[in-house]
Order: sequence, then structure tokens, then C-alpha cells
Amino acid sequence: MVYLAQQPAQEHIPLKEIAESEHISQKYLESIMTVLSKAGFLDAVHGKGGGYRLNRPAEGYTIGSILKLTEGSLAVVSCTSQGPAACSRTQCCQTKPMWDRLDKMIDDFFEGITLADLLKDQVTKS
Repeated sequence: MVYLAQQPAQEHIPLKEIAESEHISQKYLESIMTVLSKAGFLDAVHGKGGGYRLNRPAEGYTIGSILKLTEGSLAVVSCTSQGPAACSRTQCCQTKPMWDRLDKMIDDFFEGITLADLLKDQVTKS
């Protein structure tokens, strides 16, 4: 997503180019791009001259939303990601409030960063 955010907005970037540039297996990247495309995060054009592009400005994507879509839950422990039914000890667990707070901190952290923020960070490092 960062690579696509660095490209001209109107251009569709071939999967092969992204995979080579980011040193990611093309097959693995294809599965990620399919998920992102189906969720409306990307526009995909198949065939000659096709590829992928962001369908909104980089400010419109939080890292949290991207990670949740591609990785699933960001929860540290399964009992917080799967709800109260995940563990029979949920009601009496003395550590659950700590895990809930950590999950919230992680979620707030990643939801507070956009693709645009990552691009700004790259510019300041250059």
C-alpha cells in the first residue's frame, strides 16, 4: 500500500512490479491484493496495461484498517479477539482487563497512522 501511495494516482501498477520492488512473492502479494481490492481499498484492472492503484488519497487509509483487513485481528491474545465465548474464564480472569487495554492501545496506535503519515516520515528521513 505504501508503494502504491508513492505512485501517480491515475496509474495502475502491475503486480509484478510491486512484488519485485518490495521483494514479496508475487503469489503471496496477489492474495493480499485480492483481499484489498474486494474490500474496496484498491482499484484493479486485469489484462494488458492493468494493475493496481489506490482509489482514494493516502490520507484515507489507516494502517489499522489495512492490517485488520489483511491480517485479521490485531489482538495480542485470542480471548480478547474472539469475545467472551472464547474462554470459560473470561468473567473471572484477573488479567483480561490488562489485555483489553493493550488491545485498545494497539488499535488506537495503528488507527492513528495513515499511509500519508508514512510517506511524510519517509520524506523527513531523506
